[in-house]
Amino acid sequence: MNTLCKAERLYSKIVIEKMFAGGASRSFSVFPLRAVYMSVDRQEVPASILISVPKKRFKRAVKRNRVKRQIREAYRKNKGGLWQALEEKEQGVAVAFIYLSNELFSSAEIENKVKILLARIAEKLE
Repeated sequence: MNTLCKAERLYSKIVIEKMFAGGASRSFSVFPLRAVYMSVDRQEVPASILISVPKKRFKRAVKRNRVKRQIREAYRKNKGGLWQALEEKEQGVAVAFIYLSNELFSSAEIENKVKILLARIAEKLE
């Protein structure tokens, strides 16, 4: 349960384009993160994620990768609640985490924000 396998990564161009074209997707922010999510047909996992840290925010790949790693780890640790909500409703969701800040934050802060985002997504799906 506490792993992040390939099936949990969102890489379908069609789904990603639909998500960012608007329409069926919804989004909200908890600084320094924004979550864009959309209900999808259930695949082998209830939720798949995409993490985006714009080059505009951090020019150096090292910093971008650090932020991605922090978000991925926070999601991996806290996805249980979201998964339970999705299992009960027998639906799937695609989530994109977008980093909004120009500064780096500690892993604990990122984890708190990811927890808030996941709780809010689970709540809004009801």
